[in-house]
Amino acid sequence: MPDLSFEREAFARGAASVAGVDEAGRGPLAGPVIAAAVRLRPQALPEGLNDSKQLTARHRARLFDLLSAAAEIGIGEASVEEIDRLNILRASHLAMRRALEALRPAPDLALIDGNSLPDELPCPARPIVRGDTLSLSIAAASIVAKVTRDRIMKELARDFPGYGWERNAGYPTREHLAALKRLGPSPHHRRSFRPVHNILCEVQSLSR
Repeated sequence: MPDLSFEREAFARGAASVAGVDEAGRGPLAGPVIAAAVRLRPQALPEGLNDSKQLTARHRARLFDLLSAAAEIGIGEASVEEIDRLNILRASHLAMRRALEALRPAPDLALIDGNSLPDELPCPARPIVRGDTLSLSIAAASIVAKVTRDRIMKELARDFPGYGWERNAGYPTREHLAALKRLGPSPHHRRSFRPVHNILCEVQSLSR
């Protein structure tokens, strides 16, 4: 289970505030990538915080509401257009930077899930591999990012039915891949991702 070891270490070195940062949506074929920066209040930690992947959707939603009331949160987004132009890693880093910029005032240290740091962050930062399983702040950010993105995909599913985004959140499930072949790509599909790119190439070949 994640704990506050990294946060306490930062406080011992003089940091007055620490935020955890994580993203959701690197793997899907459609939709934006979302990042969250969360500054917890150690005296008001919601019970049951864990890596979002270890929680049910219902549990994530409950913790999202508790975090919204008990923590400070910044949200950042990188669009499908930015994902296709920059690549998914750089777009994820852009979303992380935007999430930290939305957290005011900036923390003294950001704990960032992963093995590399985004450029031009508004504060010092430390990367932590598998941070969502080790740091409560990063685990909280993983929950906020995941719930936020899932809700965005459910909204998009209303305007673009048939792909099952309300269930698969844009990930390449069998249902989604079959719908992609049947319906073709939507404006929210990532053209640089291989399954979408291949279908676009097939369509172009047939139209010649």
